[in-house]
Amino acid sequence: MNRKPVAFLAVAGLLIPALTSCDGPLITDGIVVGTTDAFTASKDAPAPLDPAFAYDVGTWNILRQTVQTLLIQPRGGGDLVPEAAQSCGFTDLLNERYACTLRKDLKFANGDPVTAGDVKYSIDRARALKADSGVFALLSTIDTVETQGDDEVIFHLKAADATFPFKLSTPVAGIVDSDIYANDKLRDGFEVDGSGPYTLKAEVEDDKLVSAVFTKNPTYQGSLKVNNDKVVLRSFQDSDAMGAALDKGDIDLMTRTMSPEQIQKLSADSDDKVDVLEMSGLEIRYLAFNTNAPTVKSKAVRQAMAQVIDRGELVSKVYRSQAEPLYSLVPPGIAGHSNSFFNKYGDPDTGKAKSMMERAGVTTPVKLTLHYTTDHYGSATKEEFELLKKQLNDSGLFDVDIKGTPWATFRPAEQKGAYDVYGMGWFPDFPDADNYLAPFLDKDNFLGSPYTNTAIRSILIPDSRRVADRILASPMLTHIQDIVADDVPVLPLWQGNQYVAVSDTVTGTAYVLNSSSTLQLGELGRGVSD
Repeated sequence: MNRKPVAFLAVAGLLIPALTSCDGPLITDGIVVGTTDAFTASKDAPAPLDPAFAYDVGTWNILRQTVQTLLIQPRGGGDLVPEAAQSCGFTDLLNERYACTLRKDLKFANGDPVTAGDVKYSIDRARALKADSGVFALLSTIDTVETQGDDEVIFHLKAADATFPFKLSTPVAGIVDSDIYANDKLRDGFEVDGSGPYTLKAEVEDDKLVSAVFTKNPTYQGSLKVNNDKVVLRSFQDSDAMGAALDKGDIDLMTRTMSPEQIQKLSADSDDKVDVLEMSGLEIRYLAFNTNAPTVKSKAVRQAMAQVIDRGELVSKVYRSQAEPLYSLVPPGIAGHSNSFFNKYGDPDTGKAKSMMERAGVTTPVKLTLHYTTDHYGSATKEEFELLKKQLNDSGLFDVDIKGTPWATFRPAEQKGAYDVYGMGWFPDFPDADNYLAPFLDKDNFLGSPYTNTAIRSILIPDSRRVADRILASPMLTHIQDIVADDVPVLPLWQGNQYVAVSDTVTGTAYVLNSSSTLQLGELGRGVSD
């Protein structure tokens, strides 16, 4: 098996989906893509594919194929390009008025016309529903949405926001049909209707989407070139089952999440019928804290954990060459990155951690449970948390246990504040430092975190968004990261690469997955790849 590195210049992306088993009917026509991502409709999340609710990379991968946004990221990264829009841009010197003109004769897949009124309806609907996923916060800088005729929509912002065009490229800004999507409730289940490059047929068993069948939309108008007529996305219980399907020829390509051991083995294999593509990634993993919980309410406890945890050991023993230690919420490669945690804590040091606890009057060992999800971020998560437990307990300052929970239970419990300390992952919604900071620290943050810093929320985030040249916003972004390193409402752990294993009968794989794990299924075709 050949291993080929693939480089990308920019990404767009987001948070990470639930994983579950798939033993559904095998579909043999079309290009078949395997994933360990899974999609469940539950009491707590009955509408996983409604653009006003969906907020993870798996559901967004489905929506990006089916629901159009005004703008999108181009195939290889770089500046945004018009998608449902013909053109977009700021129209005032203060960058508080943003206008888009729609493409002519744009239609939903069912034949209904797409108008500026549909755009306004879709945006206003997501803002009004305020789904508990927190995705509506991406639209928080909008004051009002105005239409002029059927083809022009104007966004009036509360304040200048240089990141706003990127937010319009995310699925929460996807255009939906008001005849199908009610304005006062989410659309339950797995049906999706839009004007994107594909239509969706969902195959569901026991409230789980087992196969997503994407069929080329003949009425699609946009910037994407679609190189196939059908793609099937199949969900597997784990990476071993997915790999076995690739070996048997039941699927043509497998993507996230492959285990570290699997990637290593497949990369070393000399079989030239399957290639492993390695792509730089901006996925991050971190520990989050309920800063109101008695066990971690003291900043000294959280700081001591930051001082004790050995990221280098964590990466080398669990993820090997597939990840790098991370010392800020903003990863290297994003303008404004600063190694704030390393600057403050340096290398792991139990003595320093002990002094922190003693000065704060904290009685040790501090008893904690670290919570993680068993079926969301890959099979290595348990091993990662076992090592975190060992590192903290070996310091003598902590008495740590770990507990794994399926995502369908884990995510609602985390949002309700049920966990004192828990592990999460993040893919950026768009390639800007703001999207690694505001979702964790701003009002209506997606973690539901009680942590509040007035300087961050009222001054630093708004002021940084006013700066169109994002390099010039770096001092403010660095200041935010330094505050986070001192207060430790979250504790960054590592940044990972991404991998795809693909049969040589499929072409177009260089762009099938960008570094935020966004699937670009239209790139795939049949033939023998180079």
